[in-house]
Amino acid sequence: MNAIIQFATKLIRGQAAEAATAGIHKFNGGVHPDGHKQESTTHPIAKLAIPEKLVLPLRQHVGYIPKIKVQVGDHVLKGQMLAEAEGTVSAAIHAPTSGTITAIREEIIPHPSGLPDMCITLTPDGKDTWGSLRPVDWRNTDKKELVASLRASGIVGLGGATFPTHIKVRADGKSHVHTLVINAAECEPYITCDDMLMRERADEIVNGIEIVKFLLGAENCIVGIEDNKPEAIVAMTKACKALVDTSVKVVPTLYPSGDARRLIHLVSGIEIPHDKRSTDVGVQVFNVATVLAIYRYFAFGEPAVGRIVTMTGSVNQPQNFEVLFGTPLQSLIDAAGGTKAGTSHFIMGGPMMGFDLPTINIPITKAANCIIAATPDLFAPPPPAMPCIRCARCADACPVNLQPQELYWFSKSDNFEKARDYKLFDCIECGCCSYVCPSNIPLVQYYRYAKSEIIAADKAQEAADLARERNEFRLARIEREKLERAQKHAERAASGKAEAGKVDAVQTEETKINSTQAEAAKPTAAPVADDAKKAAIAAAVERAKALKATAAKTETTPTGTKEILPKATSAANKPADDEQAKKDKQALIAAAIERAKAQKLAAAHTGLAPKNVENISPALQAEISEIDAIREKAKQAVETKDSD
Repeated sequence: MNAIIQFATKLIRGQAAEAATAGIHKFNGGVHPDGHKQESTTHPIAKLAIPEKLVLPLRQHVGYIPKIKVQVGDHVLKGQMLAEAEGTVSAAIHAPTSGTITAIREEIIPHPSGLPDMCITLTPDGKDTWGSLRPVDWRNTDKKELVASLRASGIVGLGGATFPTHIKVRADGKSHVHTLVINAAECEPYITCDDMLMRERADEIVNGIEIVKFLLGAENCIVGIEDNKPEAIVAMTKACKALVDTSVKVVPTLYPSGDARRLIHLVSGIEIPHDKRSTDVGVQVFNVATVLAIYRYFAFGEPAVGRIVTMTGSVNQPQNFEVLFGTPLQSLIDAAGGTKAGTSHFIMGGPMMGFDLPTINIPITKAANCIIAATPDLFAPPPPAMPCIRCARCADACPVNLQPQELYWFSKSDNFEKARDYKLFDCIECGCCSYVCPSNIPLVQYYRYAKSEIIAADKAQEAADLARERNEFRLARIEREKLERAQKHAERAASGKAEAGKVDAVQTEETKINSTQAEAAKPTAAPVADDAKKAAIAAAVERAKALKATAAKTETTPTGTKEILPKATSAANKPADDEQAKKDKQALIAAAIERAKAQKLAAAHTGLAPKNVENISPALQAEISEIDAIREKAKQAVETKDSD
């Protein structure tokens, strides 16, 4: 059988492939490991039976994990959304078949760490009943609605990257995609799922290509296939004739020609700068399985519930199977006839970029394109690493034109900044350097270690920067609030001064008015004051006259009677003097009362009457009333005596 396949390969290379490879642009480096692809391509794709239990990890794609929408005990239909995409870079999870949710807990997932993660366990009811399917008329629907609908489909990159597909087809306005490249190279050994998919479902793949071209607005499409897949080349060439501006290009069998940047260079000659994306130069890349899933979603409304998986290696019947997501690995092994003697472990992915599974009790996920049953004969344990001899074979094999030996030294010595300067993050971890190293140094592991340390340091620095920015913002906010409070106080003080000025102006105006009224009242109060003053002056004049008359009488008295006369006169005039003094006193009191009245009247007219006596205490009011009563009694007593 292998001889027949090799003969057919040579025949196709000599006819169709010869013209197809005319426009191929080679890249630096690459290796030629044994393909081991024939073992799993002798049988058509088989559909795996529904297992007794499906375990669906939430972490099956790049980005944020989806948000769970079901609870334990819920009965779900096939295609029903179990977890919705949350955040921009995320993908939904759907029920692969109808059944009941029996658990939502942590389970071991296919990951190099071997750590458990949150999973949804579904027990099938065996009916495989679809929920309501809603096909989309993509030709007559707005592109934004199509992208939003695709976000709910759960479709991710099925070539192994598992990047959410709706992100790759959305129009961000930053670049215009003019060329769509379909990655059908499948360069890594043992993996044949894309090869068998193109052989059996080429028409559906081309229908998916048409939809993706419409979403991207691409004018051209190039399907890149390695020359070790003759049947797929024939099938895709025939199917692409139905689509305008779509062609198949056969690329040399060289690992890693399936890398997106390498494939773009191979089929178009475009070299993508290390700090740019392919869309920045107008090119977008999709895997053949991904475009097929897109076609199934828009044409039939089927979300992502399964994929084609290659089961190969040390098994009795290597084959490709259509497997539901969440299917236990043991079910896939049993479908391939079980493992052969000596099987030591299982590899998910290819031998170059795949990883050893921590246990056999793991589910099939969206990233599982191939499962290899490994034995020591197929994959010998790595020999102990020897010192680097600086042979530069790794540099010759590097498809990215890096200097792997320098990156190795920097990574080993934790000189991460220097490794970053030597473009460590441009490394695609293809493993070519480790494959050709004569010292058996696990170079890729050193690069992964350095990358992880740099990423951790960057995250710590980012967290520190964020904390510092938050603290600076807090201090700025406190200072701003302090200034705002001071400004408010100043505004209130200025407003108070303005109000006080207005009050002073009003009081000044009132004082002027009262002064005018007092001037008008002065003629009334003046006569009273003048009468009191005249009475006092008259009394004083009378007293002066009396004293002068007494002195004159004393001087005219004879000498002999000089000493006796004053005494007699004093004795005779004493009653009269007392009476006069009493009258003078009363006159003075009356004059004082009149003056007080005049002053009170003048004060009332000029606005100088006592103020703030409206709200005094009862005790103080009583005291004031008592004083007023005494004054009134004194006034009445004086008036009574005057009348007498």
